[in-house]
Amino acid sequence: WEYGDLAAGFAEADVIIEEHSYSQSTSHQPLESRTTMAYWEGGKLYVYPSVQSTARSVGPMARWAGIEPSNVVVINEYTGGGFGGKISGYVQAQIPILMSKTLGKPVQMRISRREENAIGRARPGVQARIKLGMRADGKITALDIHAIGDQGPYGGSGDAQNVAGVGSLCYQPTATRIRYTNVWTNTPPRGPQRGPGGVQSMTMLEPIIHKATKRLGLDHVDVHAMNAPEGQALFGPPGRDGTRSNVSSAFAKEAIAKGAELFNWTERKERSGRRNGSKVTGIGMCLSAYSAGASGVDGLFVIKPDGRMYIQSGIGNLGTGSTFDMMRAAAEGMDMPWDKCEIAWGNTALHLPWSCSQGGSSTTHAHTRANWAAVQDATRKMKEIAATALGGSADSYEVSGERVHRRGNRGQGLSFAQVAQRAIDLGGEYDGHTLPEDINGMTTASATGLAGQGLMGVGKDNFELGGGLRSFTAGFAEVEVDVETGDIKIIDYAAGTDAGTIIHPKTFEGQVFGGAIQGFSVALASKWVYDRRWGLLVAKRFYNNRPPSIMDVPHEQPMKWGNADLPDPFSPLGAKGIGEAAQGAGSGAVVSAIADALESLGEGTGDFYRSPITRDMILTKLEQAPTGHDRLTAHV
Repeated sequence: WEYGDLAAGFAEADVIIEEHSYSQSTSHQPLESRTTMAYWEGGKLYVYPSVQSTARSVGPMARWAGIEPSNVVVINEYTGGGFGGKISGYVQAQIPILMSKTLGKPVQMRISRREENAIGRARPGVQARIKLGMRADGKITALDIHAIGDQGPYGGSGDAQNVAGVGSLCYQPTATRIRYTNVWTNTPPRGPQRGPGGVQSMTMLEPIIHKATKRLGLDHVDVHAMNAPEGQALFGPPGRDGTRSNVSSAFAKEAIAKGAELFNWTERKERSGRRNGSKVTGIGMCLSAYSAGASGVDGLFVIKPDGRMYIQSGIGNLGTGSTFDMMRAAAEGMDMPWDKCEIAWGNTALHLPWSCSQGGSSTTHAHTRANWAAVQDATRKMKEIAATALGGSADSYEVSGERVHRRGNRGQGLSFAQVAQRAIDLGGEYDGHTLPEDINGMTTASATGLAGQGLMGVGKDNFELGGGLRSFTAGFAEVEVDVETGDIKIIDYAAGTDAGTIIHPKTFEGQVFGGAIQGFSVALASKWVYDRRWGLLVAKRFYNNRPPSIMDVPHEQPMKWGNADLPDPFSPLGAKGIGEAAQGAGSGAVVSAIADALESLGEGTGDFYRSPITRDMILTKLEQAPTGHDRLTAHV
């Protein structure tokens, strides 16, 4: 696909950079390998899978068992990591499910680390020819990409396509042409891993933008800010009618400014190329973007006569905290103290509502909205109950401080406990015996199971959407490269984000920093290796394809983050996810900083255009020695 006049864009450019680049394939490496325990009782399947999502796993498990979803109970309280490879299930779960049915006994299957590398999922490698034109003032006038994606044996991955879409959003080129080709290979199956295509895009494009910026003698922050999207910016391919999609909101310029301030960019950039013995300093930055939310799911809670609020969460618990954090939207909407809230989660027998998948940074946006829909439903019902009991119109009442009361007169009202009892007495929609028609069937079944226990709040997210949900992270990194050993040390990292309203600052920080650290690994370590003679996978254990650890965190000083704090205008709470964009920012900033450090040693010294950048690559480049393979050779 393409838009704009590409030839005119390159003709307008004062600098044109054309390079081939490669981002390698790598296994997901969740700490918990695929593990499933299953048993059958009373015609029902009880299954304990290692999956990212809870509610969304019921359908796949039912399909593999050959039964109706109503006869499946998924119990999934904790999952030891997923990164996109366990979103709603995996076909290997069929083995213990069917064996248990045949044997009449519980069966558990846990695969080994070697097997996880073989049949688990991997981030697709992407090769690309990239041609970029930049005007003297820093405006990107043309971007031409031909990307080739390694699909593994089964296909289905969209990473090569996403490389272009993310690039068109972050840099807003005047003209763009995108071509992509997917190839099938006899290697482990691929699947989406945190920021699929977005991470490869940032890792491959940022060094090219860095090079163009250096040639023009411009400031990297200024160039990124000039090209950054704002408002309801356009991105991606034109549709059949020639129009392009737009984002719901983009405050990327504000994220860049926030990150630059935290990083002290103006002072830090003076360290670029500084030598300290054998070590040379590099400074880099990256603007990363990715999807930030789903919509259209359901919220469900009950306020009981004990005055407490019981919130149902169908969100999977893979370590992000979303299982609980998103329920705060319901608690705050009802002005209910958090210590008076109980959350049902991790077991679909507890009457959980229809939820989004836990992937693609979908959950924050989807479930703050869904819980707000349930809040609106409960608030309306409370006001109607108060008006019936105390007189006047429902509009003359408000909800606050665990009461529904007349506006301006808290003394004339009912406590939540009293309202809950009246809801039971009234029945119908108030206690869940009558339900909205637009909610999902799973939510209907769950709400029916909770009917008659108190005042029910239940609703579907039908709020307006202003476009595609995207969040942004501007990452800033300082590195030291030892020209004698090839060692790369990350000295400092800071991030500015555009993620709307923050629901829980500590878990948000965990996403920003955790994503960055995983991005550092993409830049410096994560890859697999094949024996080129026998075609055998060599990197199949942690020690030779290790995920990042605490030792990969900058230790000179704490990492920093700051949010633009501008809510998405089309969502009632304005919240967006951040997990995907954070990883691309980490990888892009580090590869850019490495290029900056080594460029000071001579023209082209910092040109790698291949990730991860390892010690041997640096020493080989500095010594001008042959590599044994070309830049695009896969799996080495």
